[in-house]
Amino acid sequence: QVQLVETGGGLVQPGGSLRLSCAASGFTFSDNQMSWVRQAPGKGLEWVSDISESGDTTTYRSSVKGRFTISRDNAKNTLYLQMNDVKSEDTAVYYCAYGPARTIRSQGTQVNVSS
Repeated sequence: QVQLVETGGGLVQPGGSLRLSCAASGFTFSDNQMSWVRQAPGKGLEWVSDISESGDTTTYRSSVKGRFTISRDNAKNTLYLQMNDVKSEDTAVYYCAYGPARTIRSQGTQVNVSS
């Protein structure tokens, strides 16, 4: 069955860096566009970034552009999100996702940005 297993969340100070990983199995990873989405406390789910099947094309929400980098390793069936210069407003549960409307999602990992 489909599994998306995230690692890498935690507590980070403002201005710091964090790298999230998402190991995929149970589907053909390289055939699917992948995404990161997040949900901040008391807010709805919001899209963060997409990456094409080959990794050649990436897109970001404006608030993270220039600070976050999405990447993938199709040989390892793994998706990444490098988060640099994090801000308090980046505090959220982060999910890797794919499929129609990005509805197939991981269990989520908590990222807390706080001094």
